[in-house]
Amino acid sequence: MNKRVKFDFEVDFTNGGGIQGQDFRLDIAGDDISDKELADYIVKDMRLLMAGEVRILNKAIITEKHKRQSEDDSSDASDHIDLSHTIYDGLITYKGLPAPIICDFLSRADSRERYEPGTEFQIAKIEMVANTGTYVDCPSHRYVDAKDLSQIGVESFADLDGIVIRTDYRKGIAVDAAFFKDKELRGRAVLVHTGWDEHWATDKYFENHPFLTEDAAIYLRDSGVKLVGIDSLNIDDTRGKARPVHSTLLKSEILIAEHLCNLGSIPDEGFTFSAVPPKVKGMGTFPVRAFARLK
Repeated sequence: MNKRVKFDFEVDFTNGGGIQGQDFRLDIAGDDISDKELADYIVKDMRLLMAGEVRILNKAIITEKHKRQSEDDSSDASDHIDLSHTIYDGLITYKGLPAPIICDFLSRADSRERYEPGTEFQIAKIEMVANTGTYVDCPSHRYVDAKDLSQIGVESFADLDGIVIRTDYRKGIAVDAAFFKDKELRGRAVLVHTGWDEHWATDKYFENHPFLTEDAAIYLRDSGVKLVGIDSLNIDDTRGKARPVHSTLLKSEILIAEHLCNLGSIPDEGFTFSAVPPKVKGMGTFPVRAFARLK
């Protein structure tokens, strides 16, 4: 049996008036749902405009078979799929680069001396290199006079039409141009799913990882892609000193996303991809919250 929530609600409109509802029942994915989630659902599902305060009343969780879907329907899955690793104190992203240090600049305990009783804040501090966690490279990472993070428009990082190219690192770590043939690539974010992210935060992650070949980079460049991402340590083969994929793509202002994860949870097509860094002048790489939004 499935869980449902039964509740009443009241919605005030910012331009006056309001509506009420009694004894509503809604399918839920887990064992509970917050008042805020319910309020957001009501506004979205009823397509309410000028909605102000939403009050959820008499909420009760009940065990009852879902009404809107069959047992194998995945419609209650989130439209947004997180594709980025969590950054935490001590994380090693790339051997030889220092781990981030995350601590308090102002602790909650110390803040209590600054504010009235019952009021406290935390101001965190992080010290890290730009190549930490899941990150995006832009042209100035490779070329001294090329565009840095502050010079790339937000449209290059967000809401890109996406396509996933499936490979399997167990069958070979070199991803060449053949994997991208007969695909609709122009203007898209091309995400290479190798499965290597299963080794994240282990010693194996750093050795003999999957990578793109130079001919793949040239093919992608000539196909007019906007961004190329991979769920691996590096988009280039790090066993040598050459970096032809970075050089080819970044020279053409094609962004690169590395250390992606969870690509197995999104479809081959039918999604948009976003990986937006802060607007920092003088930097060519920075961590991102990468995610796919299902269409």
